[in-house]
Amino acid sequence: MREFDYTIIGGGCAGLSLAYELEIHEKLRDKTLAIIEPRAEYKRDKTWSFWRVITHNFEDCVKKNWENFSINVPNKTKYLECKNSPYQSIDSGLFYEKINNKLKENKNIFFFKDISEVNTKDSFIFNSVPSIRKNYQNLWQHFCGVEIETRNNFFDDEIFNLMDFDCDQRESVHFFYTLPYTKNSALIETTWLSKLNNNSERDYDKQIKDYIENHLKLKNYKITYKEEGAIPLFYPINKKEKNKINIGTAGGMTRLSTGYTFLNIQEHSKYIRENIENIANTKGYKISSKYQYLDEIFLRVLEKHPDKMPDIFFKMFKTSPKTVIKFLSNKSNFFEDFSIILKMPKLTFIKALFY
Repeated sequence: MREFDYTIIGGGCAGLSLAYELEIHEKLRDKTLAIIEPRAEYKRDKTWSFWRVITHNFEDCVKKNWENFSINVPNKTKYLECKNSPYQSIDSGLFYEKINNKLKENKNIFFFKDISEVNTKDSFIFNSVPSIRKNYQNLWQHFCGVEIETRNNFFDDEIFNLMDFDCDQRESVHFFYTLPYTKNSALIETTWLSKLNNNSERDYDKQIKDYIENHLKLKNYKITYKEEGAIPLFYPINKKEKNKINIGTAGGMTRLSTGYTFLNIQEHSKYIRENIENIANTKGYKISSKYQYLDEIFLRVLEKHPDKMPDIFFKMFKTSPKTVIKFLSNKSNFFEDFSIILKMPKLTFIKALFY
């Protein structure tokens, strides 16, 4: 079996982002790379969205930018601006195509379907496949989204709806999310923050149909695309091993209170690229411990008081949108964190410290 200098396990968002970062900065000119990915073909299968708080390599894969957004609970709606950090949506199909076309130019990069096809004994491994124990006590962000087209103009494509809590909560935390790409097309997603032990929450198609037809009052439409997924709101097992670094969700790059991962992956990829010559001795990269601590408290409240969460999210945005966006994107300072904490129900969060 052939040996490689580097091996990336998992050719998804994290694995391909790292390979692309190394390739465009010529870190693979004299090195060999194996990418282990079992899928038969790359096609659009996900939508990654985030506030653009840093530059990244994939502006040409952005399907849409928005500078306005809303959040609502029953009978109350907030309209907010995000001009300094527009919200972006990445089309995974464009992302895969861009990266794979670039990687094909380097004869030192090879794809394999299974790890057994390569000799990893002397290879430095970047692993993006999370090790997750099946535990129904853990919280997940699970979701299903459909892209729809309407015959006539229906959507305001200048504003997206981040969270619409005016829907059946079923004793969990549930909201809808709408990204209008044009005046007659949008991604509409039903999202749950809950444990995975309740199958009654997974009648996604029924939820989406009801929301579109009875809430949005839209009858004439067709579904052109569908995606489904689940993001762990807990850190996977991440043991420190010689000559191995976990990346992506496997490496703790998912922000637990939000599920946002894409930009964290880009920053981790850049960090690895900057330190690749001495990667075996480089200090590990992680989301700030401050956010890990605050997210842990936040998720305790979510688990114990799901009924309070719509109001808590709504109150969070009583601070300036710029502050909240920085907080949700791991870019806030102490004073910004404190201004958000002040908006939270004090007694509920203090009690969560002692759960």
